[in-house]
Amino acid sequence: MSLFSASLSRIAEISPAMRKAAPVIFAVLALGPTMTAPAQAAVTCLRSRDIDSTNVVNSKTVDFRMRNGSVYRNNLRASCSSLKFSGFAYHTHDGAICDNQFVRMLQSGGACSLGAFEKMPSSATASK
Repeated sequence: MSLFSASLSRIAEISPAMRKAAPVIFAVLALGPTMTAPAQAAVTCLRSRDIDSTNVVNSKTVDFRMRNGSVYRNNLRASCSSLKFSGFAYHTHDGAICDNQFVRMLQSGGACSLGAFEKMPSSATASK
C-alpha cells in the first residue's frame, strides 16, 4: 500500500469538507518540492573608494561615475527637491553605499532614500 492510498483510506475518518479538500492538499504537497519562491534581486553596493564623482541629474536621479569609467544610475525612491542645490553625504557600511540606503542633505540635514543602482550601458555614458 502506498503512502498516498494509505492517506486516502484515513480520509474516511475525516469530515466531508476535509474529504473534498484532500485531493487538492495532496496535489499541493506533491508539487511543493518543485515549486520555488520568486528570486529576489541582489543588492548592489558600490565601494566608496571606487566612486570618482556623482552627478545629480534631477530631484530623483543621481549618477555615480566610477574610477573605471562605468556609471551607475540611482533613481531615488521619492523626489528629493533640495538634492541638486544642497549636495549630499552618505554613511558607508563596510566601505560601500548600497541600494535603498539613505543620503543626508548637507544644508538642510534632511534625508532621502536611494533606490536600486542600475549599471548604465557604456555607450550611454561615453559622451559624458
